[in-house]
Amino acid sequence: MKLPELRIGHLVAKIPIIQGGMAVRISTGRLAGAVAREGGVGLIAASGMTLDELREEINLARSLSGGQGIIGINAMVAARQFLDLVRTAIAAGIDLVVAGAGFSRDMFQLGKDAGVPIVPIASSVRVAKLSEHLGASAVVVEGQEAGGHLGTDQPMKKILPEIKKSVSIPVIAAGGIIDGYDIVEAFRLGADGVQMGTRFAASEECAAAPAFKEMYIKAIKEDSILIKSPVGMPGRAIMNPFAEKSLSGDVPKPEQCGSCLKHCAQNFCIIDALIRAQQGDVETGLVFAGEQVYRIKEILPVKEIFKRLLAEVEQIN
Repeated sequence: MKLPELRIGHLVAKIPIIQGGMAVRISTGRLAGAVAREGGVGLIAASGMTLDELREEINLARSLSGGQGIIGINAMVAARQFLDLVRTAIAAGIDLVVAGAGFSRDMFQLGKDAGVPIVPIASSVRVAKLSEHLGASAVVVEGQEAGGHLGTDQPMKKILPEIKKSVSIPVIAAGGIIDGYDIVEAFRLGADGVQMGTRFAASEECAAAPAFKEMYIKAIKEDSILIKSPVGMPGRAIMNPFAEKSLSGDVPKPEQCGSCLKHCAQNFCIIDALIRAQQGDVETGLVFAGEQVYRIKEILPVKEIFKRLLAEVEQIN
């Protein structure tokens, strides 16, 4: 099979693969730039970054991309700083904005005024249709197989065909996509592109500590679990001591709150837990990962990941 180009508004990605934006500091400029250089769409996870840091990461990604591909950000709508992150990214010359963990009407006007495509993450026909009505250039259709915060308990393979029938903008499949065979299956279900987070988290260019990546390649199928995030949504993670305590309600509540979220259950500090994991503390940190993480057995350079994915796709008639 030969993959088509992915058109999102005025943008054209030669390879219809979006690298998922994974916070906090899992997806930074180094990873996004490497993905864009291969002809895909590289996303910087803006949530948890300062505005100055976000500008620096966008500049880094642009310099590493060699003028190839597309550089975007992913930001959590649930974050109090969401609109400031979007404004900062647009001012820094970002190509597109992907937004999840909530829904914002305001972001569409920001995108329209700047000529920057806005791509919401949608897990239902209702949200997808509303997004198109408000001016979305595409939607990422994310199922319950995905890592991180989830907006549905339904599999991507069920909701993607339903959403594809309901909108005329491109739909991008996300959740459980690890190899070329998964990519082909998504396209056969009607996808115009795919988003892959977990596979790129286990890359050399990913900014996570070695211990974080080791959790990925050592994971078994039974390690994928759902925790209750302070964001108010379930989150898919790898079982570790922190996740185990979270499931039993034994995680200490934060002593201080930085008010990083618009609404927070305060059962634990999500930002602190994600930062600890990214820095290599996989005992007391939260390690988000997709349901199919156990299928990843190697940490590879982004270039090699693309090479293998495209070779697998080409083998399928």
